[in-house]
Amino acid sequence: MRAIGIIAEYNPFHNGHLYHIKKIKEKYPNHVLVLVMTGNFTERGEVSIINKFKKAEIALKAGIDLIVELPFPFATQSADYFSYGAITLLEKLNVEKVIFGSESDNVKDLETIVDTQLKNPDFDKLVNIYSKLGNNYPTSLSLAIKDLSGKIIDTPNDLLGISYIKTIKKYNYKIKAETIKRTNEYHDDKLNSSISSGTAIRKALKDNINIQEYVPDYVIPYLDRLHFIDDYFKYLKYKIITETDLNKYQTVSEGIENLIKKEIINCNSYEELINRLKSKRYTHNKIQRMLLHILVGFTKENADKMKDITYIRLLGFSNLGRQYLNKMKKNIDIPIISKITRNKDTILEFELKTTEIYELPYDNYQENIKNEFINHLNKGEIK
Repeated sequence: MRAIGIIAEYNPFHNGHLYHIKKIKEKYPNHVLVLVMTGNFTERGEVSIINKFKKAEIALKAGIDLIVELPFPFATQSADYFSYGAITLLEKLNVEKVIFGSESDNVKDLETIVDTQLKNPDFDKLVNIYSKLGNNYPTSLSLAIKDLSGKIIDTPNDLLGISYIKTIKKYNYKIKAETIKRTNEYHDDKLNSSISSGTAIRKALKDNINIQEYVPDYVIPYLDRLHFIDDYFKYLKYKIITETDLNKYQTVSEGIENLIKKEIINCNSYEELINRLKSKRYTHNKIQRMLLHILVGFTKENADKMKDITYIRLLGFSNLGRQYLNKMKKNIDIPIISKITRNKDTILEFELKTTEIYELPYDNYQENIKNEFINHLNKGEIK
């Protein structure tokens, strides 16, 4: 049995995601589809509008065969951390290829850029120089790429794809990278066609606009209880006001903790606070990740202790996915789990904490926490 890997957030699952899956199935009809998916919080520091268990159910309906969770320490950090966690999980699951959306749809160019990054000693120096000039990291990276390769790569999926390929090459993984042409703008917040961005769909949901045209029919019943980042603002505000040392939290650096302390009193929403903190150096996403790490108490010390993938958390599988996992599990060198047990490792214990925080603003708090301790796999435990 052979497998193709997908890395996604499905926040929420929409027609673009379905297009991605269909294109892979057209090209590789006999392969198992393995998804590494972020949980209740995302790489941009956002909250997932529906919980990870609902997202997993939707993914199964869409044709995914095996779904594993990308743990919080990797899911909510910058591209290199995110990529390391996701690609490492796919490698451990013996996936043949990872196929991702790309604006350029030119994997050879992306591989050439990664070779330049890894082999040219001036690359990191250039990135640091551009950063010191006040540019944020994605811009500094893009400028360094242009200087050394002559190629302009400044779109989010291509930059993330570069991180995927860099992880593969840096750790000498067997997995190969392949692209599918992205058909819409990643950050576009307008509903423009049947394939619109997750950003636009989340905004429409928040504004009570009908999004039925933009998601598969089977997604709609799952959109009955939505989570939005501003629902957590009062908890964040309390944490910032009462915390004496914000600098201990991951991604908080260079004195920005003083500005956060200064501005929080005057703000009544996440967006207002982010806009007061945003600068050429600190992007919206970087600040939002920073605030998320403060909210959940993810410290630099935590991040230092949680650098490796230590387990594979199953969120769902089809019959085919179960067969694939049963065949591969003897070669997997870390535990495969389907629920949290009393014998938790450091990352898994922190994952439970983030789920508890995810549910804070909502009713049935304790009942929803219990989901972490329940086996949600439709076909039972792996034998």
